[in-house]
Amino acid sequence: MSAATLIARHEWRRLHVQPFAWLLCAVVLALMAWQFLLSLQGYLDVAPKLGALKNAPGVTDLVAIPLLRSFSNLLVLLVPLITMRSFAGERGAHTLPLLLASGVGNARIVVGKYVGALGLVWLLVGLVALMPLTLGFGAQLDVGKIGAAVLGLLLFTVALTAIGIAASTWASQPALAAAIALAISSLLAVVDAGARMQGISNSGINYLALPTHLEPLFRGLVASVDIVYFLLVAGVALALATRRLDALRSRPD
Repeated sequence: MSAATLIARHEWRRLHVQPFAWLLCAVVLALMAWQFLLSLQGYLDVAPKLGALKNAPGVTDLVAIPLLRSFSNLLVLLVPLITMRSFAGERGAHTLPLLLASGVGNARIVVGKYVGALGLVWLLVGLVALMPLTLGFGAQLDVGKIGAAVLGLLLFTVALTAIGIAASTWASQPALAAAIALAISSLLAVVDAGARMQGISNSGINYLALPTHLEPLFRGLVASVDIVYFLLVAGVALALATRRLDALRSRPD
């Protein structure tokens, strides 16, 4: 078993024994379940009227996709809270020097921490995605569109988790790591809206925004440019985290 796999398993287990992680997951699932039920009730209220309309939106467009889109907004706050202890917690507990002295390469340490945190985030994505899928027992769902939206959430979390890991390597306290990751993720989330307010709608700054590449997936459009964008953001963030570990290994603070 590789060192990165061992670190990923350790990170996974560490997250699962923390009461904070369990409480966070419970609160998130409760909020999403409540929104799901409210959306479903709203759909049932208007369903008789929709039946008289031509090409009326169905349960996928009125319940499933809005739920997943709302969850994507929550992930911007949730992921930094999950990743904030990855390295900042190690520094606070004074165990990071031991990890760096273990003989494992910096890249493997970063990847191991990243995979462990991403596993928990993807578990939450899967649980939330199951909510609208249960409607398939009594309604006709656009499975392809929901699949594209779930793929968008998975790619979205690939980028957000990498940003959180990178922030945790640079911060000395978990709360500071969460704040840095939240600030970066929020900036990438709103930069497109700010540009559009200034009349800029087709430039590099629009391309840098997370929603620019997430929204097409919520509409059922899967494009390689959007997939590459999320992977590129993750790669850059993990590379910065590795460079930071290089500095900490040579000059611990």
